[in-house]
Amino acid sequence: MSMTDRDRGEVLSVLNSRSQDIFRKLVERYLETGTPVASRDVARMLGVGLSPASVRNVMADLEDLGLIAAPHTSAGRMPTQQGLRFFVDAMLEVGAVDEDEKSAIAQQIGNTAPGRQIEDLLAEASQVLSGLSHGAGVVIAHKSDLVLKHIEFIRLDTTRAMVVLVGEDGSVENRVFPLPPGLTASALTEASNYLQHFAVGRTLDEARKALLALRQETMTQLDEVSRRLVTAGLATLANTGAAGPPTVIVRGRANLINEAMASDDLNRIRLLFDELESRDGLIELLGDADKAQGVKIFIGSENKLFSLSGSSVILSPYKDANQKVVGVIGVIGPTRINYARIVPVVDYTANVITSILARKG
Repeated sequence: MSMTDRDRGEVLSVLNSRSQDIFRKLVERYLETGTPVASRDVARMLGVGLSPASVRNVMADLEDLGLIAAPHTSAGRMPTQQGLRFFVDAMLEVGAVDEDEKSAIAQQIGNTAPGRQIEDLLAEASQVLSGLSHGAGVVIAHKSDLVLKHIEFIRLDTTRAMVVLVGEDGSVENRVFPLPPGLTASALTEASNYLQHFAVGRTLDEARKALLALRQETMTQLDEVSRRLVTAGLATLANTGAAGPPTVIVRGRANLINEAMASDDLNRIRLLFDELESRDGLIELLGDADKAQGVKIFIGSENKLFSLSGSSVILSPYKDANQKVVGVIGVIGPTRINYARIVPVVDYTANVITSILARKG
């Protein structure tokens, strides 16, 4: 999780401006190269006449604070997870999305055809984020509430029928269920028309509740067989509308594999893929998004979904036409990901998706 204001203040209180400059330069160079940074390199970057020995003294203090550490194979230093968190919370300077990146996002997802399904839109967004970040683009979404455009019963044989549910987003769901004995063609049509009247323009859950509230008053107009068919249809709506596992879309896995191969850490990426496939922790992550006001950054073990892989994840919530958070979109990458560039890109992409969903609504 992010550092509290108190934690951040305590660290800042013991770092003078020189220490802050040295820490910032060290982290920025590490994020750029992915390798430990030597004191002489920091001294050269500062360009203010500080000797490598003076820089080493400051780096020793930073190490005592737990902000940097030395890997076994190098005399250089690199930021710890705590150090990266402090840098992101207290020192990160986030700029605007450049015009080329805005153009790439607009071309792939901003000009989405009106009839296109939501999942296709999200897949494109994940793909463009992967390309811009050289990491993996990820979307984690609540199972969407299907808003019905059409509902119809189709007889399959003497004992079974299929209910066809068409959503306003163009999606189609089918469910097969048993027919009550003695059902005529006219009764099937009557039951379809009855359900259609209450369901169109509503989500499955809203349609089911409306029908349950009114059926005692209105079902008297139907004959007994039609009533039983409508009751079966209600049960089908209830099952179809039940909450399911989140939708997960990941694009650009090869980027993470290539990154891991360069650092001899393929096992970390295998663990990450296993975690994504198992869906463990996704509900909690979506719960965090519901409360988020903007971009959230998880570094290393800060979120249990990604704790074993040690990845950094930059996520931003996106909303539907009712301004309800329905999912998160973002980038998975190494902890040395370019936070300053990727944070605004993720935020901008989430806002584009929100705007598209608002138009669809």
